[in-house]
Amino acid sequence: MKRRLLLVSNSTLHGGGYLQHCQQNIKDFFGKEVKRVLFVPYALHERDAYTKTARDKFSILGYEIDSIHEASDPVDAVRKAEGIFIGGGNTFRLLKSLYTAKVVTEIRRRVLEDGIPYMGSSAGTNVSTISINTTNDMPIVYPPSFSAIGLIPFNINPHYLDTDPSSRHMGETREQRIIQFHEEPDTPCVLGLREGSLLLVEGNKATLLGTTKARLFTRGKPTVEYDPGSDLSFLLTDAH
Repeated sequence: MKRRLLLVSNSTLHGGGYLQHCQQNIKDFFGKEVKRVLFVPYALHERDAYTKTARDKFSILGYEIDSIHEASDPVDAVRKAEGIFIGGGNTFRLLKSLYTAKVVTEIRRRVLEDGIPYMGSSAGTNVSTISINTTNDMPIVYPPSFSAIGLIPFNINPHYLDTDPSSRHMGETREQRIIQFHEEPDTPCVLGLREGSLLLVEGNKATLLGTTKARLFTRGKPTVEYDPGSDLSFLLTDAH
């Protein structure tokens, strides 16, 4: 399989600017062969402003940005893309827009068959997985399906947040919500990516990068913590 994915938990890390914490990873990932990246700003309402933010950052890194919302034919834009970056925002809005634009299948084909690099951040990471069932977002719109692009055979929870034992908040913790997801039958693993972490997938190899650990939830099993640099390739087998 040719897939190359850079799946980022968050676009902005406390104390830094937009994509600052992973900018070297982005340059290493897209490399010198890619000159133009197709940006998908569907997760936010103000698409022009969002595109300008991405365009300004990627220009500094040496890449031109073409935004899919500026294209007359979104499917053709995906078909011609050298690389894809789907930004964060509301995951439900993002997935609904991807289905409306009829680009879900074409993105999957370009990434899995043609091998063009795919970068996702937050919601863009969510839609790269099996489904958006483990997003943190409110369902402000209703996509035709919760099934996502399906570039990897497991789910991710970006911005994974550990329980604060000193907090007086009585709502459900992130851990409890993921456990509820696994109370349903035939639910896949969920990788909790804390802010500052990212997952690099190259073919059938997956490596945890960044500065924070990730937490893996598997139905019926105890959770496991993984340090940056860990090989998580086992998650790419269908058995998981």
